[in-house]
Amino acid sequence: MDEGNSEEAAFFELMNEYQLEVKDEIRNQISALETNLINGSEKSASALVRVEKYRDARRDMDKKIDTQYQRKLAEALDNHLTAIQRDHELKSQIEEKKIKNDAAYEEARRKEKALYEEKLRQEKAKAEAEAKLREEAERAAALEAERKAKEAADKLAAEASERVARAVAQQEAVGLHTDGSLANSSSQSEKIQSNKTKKSESAGDVVKAAKSALIVEQGRLQKFKEIDEKNREIHINFVQDFSSNERHVARLIRQIRGTKDNVRSKASELVKIFSNPACPQSISIAAFARKVVSHCESPDNAAFACAHVIVMVTSKMPHVMDVLLAEFHMACIFTVPKYIVYSKTAFESKEAYYKALGFQEDNGKIENVKDYLKRLESYMRLYGALVQTEPPGFQNAHGLKEGWAWLARFLNTLPANVYTAVALNAFLQMAGFGLFRRYRRQFQKILNVISEDYLGALKARGDSELKPIIAEIQSYIEDKKFLKEPEGRAMQDSLLSSVMVPESDHGYNQSNRYY
Repeated sequence: MDEGNSEEAAFFELMNEYQLEVKDEIRNQISALETNLINGSEKSASALVRVEKYRDARRDMDKKIDTQYQRKLAEALDNHLTAIQRDHELKSQIEEKKIKNDAAYEEARRKEKALYEEKLRQEKAKAEAEAKLREEAERAAALEAERKAKEAADKLAAEASERVARAVAQQEAVGLHTDGSLANSSSQSEKIQSNKTKKSESAGDVVKAAKSALIVEQGRLQKFKEIDEKNREIHINFVQDFSSNERHVARLIRQIRGTKDNVRSKASELVKIFSNPACPQSISIAAFARKVVSHCESPDNAAFACAHVIVMVTSKMPHVMDVLLAEFHMACIFTVPKYIVYSKTAFESKEAYYKALGFQEDNGKIENVKDYLKRLESYMRLYGALVQTEPPGFQNAHGLKEGWAWLARFLNTLPANVYTAVALNAFLQMAGFGLFRRYRRQFQKILNVISEDYLGALKARGDSELKPIIAEIQSYIEDKKFLKEPEGRAMQDSLLSSVMVPESDHGYNQSNRYY
């Protein structure tokens, strides 16, 4: 029993020692955990304190930045308002200066007009005085002549008895001489009349055109001549330079593009220029006609858009159309339509004949046929675009009716050659669609005449250079291209890139067509 008790006692002691060690270890771990918790709490508290300090510092910094931003914003606003006020003051000064300049200009113009009127009045008074003096001088001369005639008659009556026989003899001699002179004079008169008749017949053979077309052309050229003479008188009598007005017209025409807003705005600006009292209307009209026709040669010429502007302008000012058409006729005889045949008796040289056709001369050298045909096509494209242009709300004074008349006169009077072929092709390309929509079967009959008679006459010439243009006209008729609206005919709502930068060929290369 003592051994058993001693073992149990030893085991018990071992168990107590183990439990004490476990408790000490647990106590140590708890103490370490408490220490760690205390340290973590202190660190957390320290971190929170640092965060609070950073937040306070950040808040102070934000306040400073916000204050600086508000200050800069206030300064910028103040500068902006100051700039606006300065601009308003500058504009006010400019307006005041403009008003003063306008007033000075009006005053100067009024004085100039008064001087001109006074000059005219003085010239009129001087002319009347001179006419009165001439009339008095003529009356005095007539009275003197009458007195001398009476004296001569009295003298002859006194000597009548002595000179009867001699007077009879002289009268007979004079009669015979007069008969001979009359015979010679009659012969010369007949010769002159014959030469005039020959020249007239030669001129009739040289100019190929319908009589009605020539009459209309003459009327338009007469109106153009009247405006031109009026402008010359203005330039002589007025010292003012109107070149800036002409440059403005040219700039507006160059800026024409194929959009509704563009053509509407350009037409409106041109009408304002015509109505501007600072420049005589005849000056502006002549500049408009000249610049429109010369713009045909420009590579960026938008024919349909330009035609819209022409119709919009002339619908408000119809008399401008005749001046413009006269300018067309002088630049391109095929817009009449008219053709001139070469004749040695009618022209001093070939150069004179080419000039009559419309060839341009540069440094004494006539341009080549290729350049002439390119210009001819440009003129006819714009003319063809003009006759079929009918903007909504505007009246075309030279519309499809005139285009139909042009086509009939062309086929009835003009010969078939490369010049007329180029003119006809350009006209059909631009106006064919509109003519077909208006005249339908009649237009198709005209196309049949062109296909059978005109193209037949071209082919009969046997010229290989005519083949491209013959093929193009034939393709236009056979493929019924007149059913398709030409590109650019309808004005667009907005400016597209294709309008801003048009393609160089528009489906074909103009520089390598049939020239």
